[in-house]
Amino acid sequence: MVGVTVMRTWIEPVVTGSQVASAFYDTALLLVVKNYYNQTNATAPSHVLEDAQQKAVSNFYIIYNLVLGLSPLVSAYGLSKLGDRIHRKIPICFPLLGYLGSKTLLLLLILLGWPIEVMYGAAAFNGLTGGFTTLWAGVMALGSLGSSESKRSLRLIVIELVYGLAGFLGSMASGYLFVGFSDRYREGTVLVSCSIACYAFCLLYSIFVLTVPKPAASCPAKPKSAEEVGSQLPAHTESSSSTPVSPSKLIIIMLFVAAILYDLAVVGAMNVLPLFLFREPLSWNAVQIGHGNAAGYVIFITSFLGVFVFSKYLKDIIMTMIGVVSFSAGILIMAFVRWTFLFYIARAVMLFALIPLPTIRSMLSKHVEGSSYGKVFVLLQLSLVTTGVVTSTVYNKIYQNTLNWYSGFCFILSFLVSCLTLLPLSIVAIKQCSTTGFLQILTK
Repeated sequence: MVGVTVMRTWIEPVVTGSQVASAFYDTALLLVVKNYYNQTNATAPSHVLEDAQQKAVSNFYIIYNLVLGLSPLVSAYGLSKLGDRIHRKIPICFPLLGYLGSKTLLLLLILLGWPIEVMYGAAAFNGLTGGFTTLWAGVMALGSLGSSESKRSLRLIVIELVYGLAGFLGSMASGYLFVGFSDRYREGTVLVSCSIACYAFCLLYSIFVLTVPKPAASCPAKPKSAEEVGSQLPAHTESSSSTPVSPSKLIIIMLFVAAILYDLAVVGAMNVLPLFLFREPLSWNAVQIGHGNAAGYVIFITSFLGVFVFSKYLKDIIMTMIGVVSFSAGILIMAFVRWTFLFYIARAVMLFALIPLPTIRSMLSKHVEGSSYGKVFVLLQLSLVTTGVVTSTVYNKIYQNTLNWYSGFCFILSFLVSCLTLLPLSIVAIKQCSTTGFLQILTK
C-alpha cells in the first residue's frame, strides 16, 4: 500500500499525457491552417499560391503565439497563489481544463467548417485558464515538494526528461496518425481527437488519482543555512540582525536574472535555427530536418545523465555553470557551420544545455518556503514566457537584417548573451562561498 501511495504522487503521467497531446495538437493545427489557406487561395497561380500561403500561415502564427503567450499574464499568478494557499492541484487542473476546451474548438472547426480565426479565441481561453505557464509551474512545485533537497535537481531533470521523450514520441506518431486516417475522415479529425483524449486522461488523473506529496513525510525538514541560523541568534550586534536577509534576496534575484538571460539566448537561437538549416550552405531537406530535430531531443537524455552523475559530486551552482558553458560552446560552433557534420558536432557539444533551467528552479526552491513554491515558479515561468515572446520577434528581425551579411550572426549573439549568464551565477557562487566555504561549493 505504501508503494501505491507513493506512486499516486508521481506527476510524470500528467507530463507524459499532456506533452503527447500537445505534439498531436501542434501537428494537427499546422496542417489544418495550411489546408485552410490552400483552399482560400485555390484560384491563384501555383507560385503565387505558395507565397500567399507562407505569408498567411506566418501571420496566423504570429497572432496566435502572441495571444497564447501573453494571455496567461492575466491569470497565472492568481492561480498559482490559490495553489499555494488552497490546493496544489489548482494550477494543474485549471490549465488542463483550458487545454481540453481549446482543443475541442479545433475539432469543431474541422467538423463544422468554422473560420480559422476561431483559434485565436481558443488560444485566449487556453491562456486565461493558466496555459502552459501555470501548468509547468504547478508541475515543478509538486516535483519540488516530493523530493529532498539533495535529490531535487535530479528529480526536476527527470521530469524534463519525461517531457522531452513524450514530445519526441508524440511528434513521431502525429504524422502517421494524420496521414493514416486522412482518407476515411476529415484531415486532422483523428489526430485532434487523440489529443483531446490525452488531455481528458490527464485531467481525470489529476482530479481522482494524483495526490499532493506531504513535505513533512517526503521532504525532510530543510537544514537551516548560515543566514537563517544567524537571523535567529540574539541581536548582540547590528550585523547579526541585519545581514541574514539580503544575501538570500540577492541570490533569488540573481537566479531569476540568470534564468532569463539563459532562456533569451536559447529561445533566440532555436527560433532561427530551422531557417538557418533550410538555406545555403546547408539547404537541408525534410528528412535531414527530422534527423536534426531528433538530435535536439537527445539533449534531454544527456542532460539527465549529466545531472545524475554530477549531482553526486558537485553543487547545483557548478552544474548550472557547466550547462551554460556547454550551450555557449555549442552555439558558437553553430555560427560557423557550413557542413552537415559540423551541425552534429555543435549539437554534441550542447549535450548538457538542458541542465541550467531545472537546476535553477531547484536552487530557488531551497531559498523559499514550501508554501511559496507555486508563486515563485509561476513568476519565473511568466518571466521566461514574456522573454520568449519578445526574443522570438527580435531575433527573427535581426536574422532577416543580417541574412545577406552573415547568416550565423544570431548564434554569435546568443553566445554572448549566454556568457553573460555566468555573471549572476558567479555572484550566487560567491555568496554561497562566503557562507559555506569554497570547497563545499565545489563538492557535496
